[in-house]
Amino acid sequence: MTSRKKAPSFEQSLADLENLVTRMETGDLSLDDSLSAFEEGVKLTRQCQKMLEEAEQKVQILTEKNGDLTSVPFESE
Repeated sequence: MTSRKKAPSFEQSLADLENLVTRMETGDLSLDDSLSAFEEGVKLTRQCQKMLEEAEQKVQILTEKNGDLTSVPFESE
Protein backbone atom coordinates (compact mmCIF):
# COMPACT_ATOMS: atom_id res chain seq x y z
CA MET A 1 0.00 0.00 0.00
CA THR A 2 1.38 3.42 -0.94
CA SER A 3 0.79 6.40 1.25
CA ARG A 4 -0.10 9.70 -0.33
CA LYS A 5 1.20 12.87 1.16
CA LYS A 6 -1.63 15.23 1.98
CA ALA A 7 -1.22 18.64 0.38
CA PRO A 8 -0.71 21.41 2.93
CA SER A 9 -3.63 23.69 3.66
CA PHE A 10 -3.72 27.27 2.43
CA GLU A 11 -3.09 28.49 5.96
CA GLN A 12 -0.06 26.21 6.37
CA SER A 13 1.38 27.23 3.00
CA LEU A 14 0.91 30.90 3.85
CA ALA A 15 2.56 30.43 7.27
CA ASP A 16 5.47 28.62 5.60
CA LEU A 17 5.83 31.49 3.14
CA GLU A 18 5.82 34.06 5.96
CA ASN A 19 8.51 32.10 7.83
CA LEU A 20 10.59 31.88 4.68
CA VAL A 21 10.37 35.64 4.11
CA THR A 22 11.38 36.27 7.72
CA ARG A 23 14.44 34.03 7.32
CA MET A 24 15.41 35.78 4.10
CA GLU A 25 15.00 39.23 5.64
CA THR A 26 17.54 38.48 8.37
CA GLY A 27 20.29 38.49 5.73
CA ASP A 28 22.02 35.54 7.41
CA LEU A 29 21.54 33.12 4.49
CA SER A 30 24.29 32.31 2.03
CA LEU A 31 23.71 33.03 -1.65
CA ASP A 32 22.87 29.38 -2.35
CA ASP A 33 20.49 29.22 0.61
CA SER A 34 18.89 32.50 -0.46
CA LEU A 35 18.33 31.16 -3.98
CA SER A 36 16.84 27.94 -2.60
CA ALA A 37 14.60 29.94 -0.27
CA PHE A 38 13.49 32.17 -3.15
CA GLU A 39 12.67 29.10 -5.26
CA GLU A 40 10.65 27.62 -2.40
CA GLY A 41 8.89 30.96 -1.94
CA VAL A 42 7.85 31.03 -5.59
CA LYS A 43 6.52 27.48 -5.25
CA LEU A 44 4.54 28.37 -2.12
CA THR A 45 3.18 31.54 -3.74
CA ARG A 46 1.95 29.53 -6.73
CA GLN A 47 0.32 26.94 -4.46
CA CYS A 48 -1.50 29.66 -2.52
CA GLN A 49 -2.61 31.41 -5.71
CA LYS A 50 -3.94 28.14 -7.13
CA MET A 51 -5.90 27.44 -3.93
CA LEU A 52 -7.38 30.95 -3.99
CA GLU A 53 -8.42 30.57 -7.63
CA GLU A 54 -10.05 27.20 -6.89
CA ALA A 55 -11.93 28.68 -3.93
CA GLU A 56 -13.12 31.57 -6.10
CA GLN A 57 -14.41 29.13 -8.72
CA LYS A 58 -16.28 27.15 -6.06
CA VAL A 59 -17.89 30.33 -4.71
CA GLN A 60 -18.96 31.38 -8.20
CA ILE A 61 -20.46 27.95 -8.86
CA LEU A 62 -22.29 27.95 -5.54
CA THR A 63 -23.76 31.43 -5.99
CA GLU A 64 -24.86 31.11 -9.61
CA LYS A 65 -28.66 31.08 -9.98
CA ASN A 66 -30.64 30.98 -13.20
CA GLY A 67 -27.50 31.67 -15.21
CA ASP A 68 -26.77 34.89 -13.31
CA LEU A 69 -23.95 35.26 -10.86
CA THR A 70 -25.31 36.56 -7.58
CA SER A 71 -23.01 38.59 -5.33
CA VAL A 72 -23.14 37.22 -1.82
CA PRO A 73 -21.14 38.86 0.96
CA PHE A 74 -18.55 36.61 2.58
CA GLU A 75 -19.31 35.83 6.19
CA SER A 76 -16.58 34.22 8.27
CA GLU A 77 -17.49 31.66 10.90
